[in-house]
Amino acid sequence: MAAEQTETRKRSVVKALTYRVVIVCLDFLAIYLFTHKIEVALGFMIVSNIYTTVGYFLHERIWARIRWGTEPSAGWRSDGRNRRRV
Repeated sequence: MAAEQTETRKRSVVKALTYRVVIVCLDFLAIYLFTHKIEVALGFMIVSNIYTTVGYFLHERIWARIRWGTEPSAGWRSDGRNRRRV
């Protein structure tokens, strides 16, 4: 049986950063293809990825606290106290 797992803040940060690396590359490519200007593509890439990274991180942390749509693992406590087999 699988243990109930929660996501740490460190994991959320790493997920957000790796996701943003991919999006940074896609943002740069899309803006460069539209404008053919490296400076415009770089500027957009930097600004948009700062606020969207923060937004993604906050979104992940909020959803980590929402229990709607989840089910406790069989054999594990779901009362928020010690997460151990009962």
